[in-house]
Amino acid sequence: MMAAFVCAVDVGTGSARAGIFDAGGRSLARAERRIAMRQPQPGHAEQDSQDIWQAVCAAVRAAREEAGIAPQDVAGIAFDATCSLVVRDTEARPLGVSEDGDDRWDTIVWLDHRAIAQAAECTATGNRVLDHVGGVMSPEMQIPKLMWLKRHLPRQWPRAGYFFDLTDFLSWKASGSLARSQCTLMCKWTFLAHEEPGWRMDFLNAVSLGDMLERGNLPRRASAVGSDLGPLLPQAAAALGLTTNCRVGTGMIDAYAGALGVLGGFAADLASMERHMALIAGTSSCVMAMSPEPRPFAGGWGPYFGAALPDCWMSEGGQSATGAALDHVIRVHGAGGEPDAALHRRIAARITELRAVEGEAFARRLHVLPDFHGNRSPLADPNAVGVISGLTLDASFDGLCRLYWRTAVGIALGVRHILDTLNAGGYVIDTLHVTGGHTKNPLLMELYANATDCTVLEPEAGSDAVLLGTAMAAASAAGLHPSLAAASIAMRQRERARSPDPATRAGFDRDYRIFLEMHRQRQALETI
Repeated sequence: MMAAFVCAVDVGTGSARAGIFDAGGRSLARAERRIAMRQPQPGHAEQDSQDIWQAVCAAVRAAREEAGIAPQDVAGIAFDATCSLVVRDTEARPLGVSEDGDDRWDTIVWLDHRAIAQAAECTATGNRVLDHVGGVMSPEMQIPKLMWLKRHLPRQWPRAGYFFDLTDFLSWKASGSLARSQCTLMCKWTFLAHEEPGWRMDFLNAVSLGDMLERGNLPRRASAVGSDLGPLLPQAAAALGLTTNCRVGTGMIDAYAGALGVLGGFAADLASMERHMALIAGTSSCVMAMSPEPRPFAGGWGPYFGAALPDCWMSEGGQSATGAALDHVIRVHGAGGEPDAALHRRIAARITELRAVEGEAFARRLHVLPDFHGNRSPLADPNAVGVISGLTLDASFDGLCRLYWRTAVGIALGVRHILDTLNAGGYVIDTLHVTGGHTKNPLLMELYANATDCTVLEPEAGSDAVLLGTAMAAASAAGLHPSLAAASIAMRQRERARSPDPATRAGFDRDYRIFLEMHRQRQALETI
């Protein structure tokens, strides 16, 4: 009997998750393992790629066992991950990225902002690669991080032999292939997949990275998402609890896997795709929109050609701290504490009670601009800071609930800000597909519909769009479907719809005017 299942692996900021899927996109099982991260100084965040790989292997073994299938039943595997940077030496051993010289910590985490100055230098070049990053280079991308490494760790640079986006590192560990995903190279390395050659050497030379391709074993061409990288290596198969008959598919950045999981089904109807946007929301949030034609927008990343579906352009925006902003509010408030799931639920329940009594007057004079970790989109300002207006001496639990609610409102209005910018650039988005941790927060799900005036679709219970998108790539590589587009259509899952409440529109329109005015006033204060 032909193997009929695939394994999808998603590596986030704090954990590695693995899921087993059938060829129709049905999830059989999933498992999760934690990964370590250290922050040796403000703005720095590092991980251990060996620890990540071990967590991946443990999660895959556990998921397959839970699914009750044999190792030989898994025909394909693919990986998605955060856009963290993994550095190995010329012998493929971990090479430290920390100023303390410890080679264990060989990975700069995506949220690390050590390279803000280098990102500004990239922006100052005015090179046309910036046309595909919203005109402003982000410190979360790989070029500024590599500039920082070369400049601040000069003894490490000559030892370097491999530079990987985390997704490509995992694919390499599994298959031995040094191919890099078109998704990762386009979105984080300034590679232009729609041009020949794709690398702009004038830009790399301008930022003193002319040796990056050779130093990091980077290819001249990118590999399409879902393409077959070959079978699992024997040692990888043993560690993962699979067989060498399992094919490895080219993966994606995690947010792009989520976008594919919810938008890939529109591969059969590209004309309607521009009405839909994916919102992958957890610690931070990414918004993703696909179109048959390139549609750049100010403060957004892209458009990227073939970053998920072939022949489609992807534009990306985002908010650097959303779930993290709510956690922060809980931690710093006198009535807060450690922001675990139980405390979030308790706060949400109390907010529901208070709103039932106070109605639209609830926390009406409190306003939050939640840019506590900069503004990724649409302002592309990593130095932006948060603003809270309307504070009193209320240090009670109800006071925390009011601040939490208005922070959630600010997060939803930030999505509206990005939507307005996208639609001004040619999109006609009226439907949000939300996936990630925010689907567990009823307040945010309500706000995403009402504050944006969009229909909100969320996965049905048990569905996980990020793992599903990666499973689509694995199914394509394994030949369970003839192409990634065919896999996306065949494996698409059902969603539940939530319509906006017209009665709330005037109130949120007022809040949005205040939100925009707070942006303007913050910028004015910065100039004084």
